Amino acid sequence: MKRIIVLLMLILFVAAFPVLAQEAAETAEGGAAAPVWKYFAAALAVGFSCIAGGIAVGQIGAAAMGAMSENPELAGKAIPYVGLAEGICLWGFLVGLLILFF
Repeated sequence: MKRIIVLLMLILFVAAFPVLAQEAAETAEGGAAAPVWKYFAAALAVGFSCIAGGIAVGQIGAAAMGAMSENPELAGKAIPYVGLAEGICLWGFLVGLLILFF
């Protein structure tokens, strides 16, 4: 599964080069180019952070369920770790907003 995700990310990077090259060609001709790179960077920030957050929540959730099956009193101690992993997605979203609006 990880190989598929890495392969898809590599394909995404390769597909981005024609977009960036087109923007450079438009700028060289004297026309004002739209800041396509800004939207692409925001999408990458949100996408990578959400993928990483999903992987982290999956692994932490599985470990927490295993620990709670042996000792039910650990439920309160496992929930904050899942929240920290979900925070990765939130930070990626905030970085994407900062890229777009500043």
